[in-house]
Amino acid sequence: MKLLIADFVVPCNASFEIIEKGAVAFDETIIDVGQSEDLKQKYPHAELIETPPNSVILPGLINSHVHLEFSANQSMLRYGDFIPWLRSVIKHREELSALATTELITCKLHEMLKSGTTTLGAISSFGADLEACSQTPQRVVYFNEVLGSVPIAVDAMYGDFRGRLEASKTFTCKRFIPAVSVHSPYSTHPILAKKALQIAKEEGCVVSTHFMESPAERAWIDEGKGDFETFFSAFNPHAKPMCSSVEFLELFEQNKTLFTHAVQATQNELEIIAEQKATLTHCPVSNRLLGVGKLDLEAVQKENINQTLGTDGLSSNTSLSLWDEMRSALMMHAECELSSLAKTLLQSVTCNAAKALQLPCGVLEKERYSDLIVATLPQACEKEDVALQLILHTHQTHLTFIDGEQPC
Repeated sequence: MKLLIADFVVPCNASFEIIEKGAVAFDETIIDVGQSEDLKQKYPHAELIETPPNSVILPGLINSHVHLEFSANQSMLRYGDFIPWLRSVIKHREELSALATTELITCKLHEMLKSGTTTLGAISSFGADLEACSQTPQRVVYFNEVLGSVPIAVDAMYGDFRGRLEASKTFTCKRFIPAVSVHSPYSTHPILAKKALQIAKEEGCVVSTHFMESPAERAWIDEGKGDFETFFSAFNPHAKPMCSSVEFLELFEQNKTLFTHAVQATQNELEIIAEQKATLTHCPVSNRLLGVGKLDLEAVQKENINQTLGTDGLSSNTSLSLWDEMRSALMMHAECELSSLAKTLLQSVTCNAAKALQLPCGVLEKERYSDLIVATLPQACEKEDVALQLILHTHQTHLTFIDGEQPC
């Protein structure tokens, strides 16, 4: 048993409790959390781990939405508007895919680990990240993505998806959990989505999907007009929306789903997501770079929707660090009270994300996985300011534990 001691312990529970002069006792799972002097007396034979002054113990961070297959991008893709970005992705896809080797993706995973990300939801379109994700020390929920809008190609696309899913299942273990992703309402035929979602239901997989990311998607799904009309006409002059937004949401009624973006979602759509007890994943930097608008956090919170945070991929971000993402969210959502927003953001990458991915981590409490990190602040701060100061100043962790052990 180890006993980790710090000036503050932030369990990241629902009440956002903060323990001064705290400690965590753990082996593979958390044994106890409390005041350091109390736990020293209670566990006199534990291996004592001291931390530097102004250190904070908190759960390992959880990036619930990241695309690793585009990790080679730096400046090839266009930003500012969704459709020009999408066209640039198609233009450079083969080149970027060739550059995104297992070695490069492994390097990006290691960078994420150094910044404190101990769990991630990896959205995989081609399976090119499977080797790296199956070998990383982090906990990975591996979302095999299905997409395809041409009816005559549904069987072929389903076969490709099923093959990738089965390949990923051969690596199933405590730290690698295969899952299912349906790309979006504009790119995935309902027949294909239904088939994939049925598998997810039968096998107990969590599901991820992109939903109402851009004004272009909103106009296309609602009216069959806008920028997507021009985009799709190049492939099929008779293209039209495959379902309404509500019909798409209804496909997920029987699944545990993470809806990503929802920047352009209506009040009615948010109500449906809430009724499904689903999760909404916010990717603020990606939303800004693609010019799609800003998520209405107040509307999401009003519906009591479980909210998580994701970096998306380096196709629409410059960093896979959740600290960078949280700092960006702090600045983007200037309408929110600063201290309250900081606490919400930390919960979105810990307890809320663990709930969404159905994992027993993300909170420092008894019997949860011992996935925890230590971050050290540059100076002392008031207890009430710990959450905010952590977000403002943390770039890398001082210590990281997964299942109670420090990763190599």
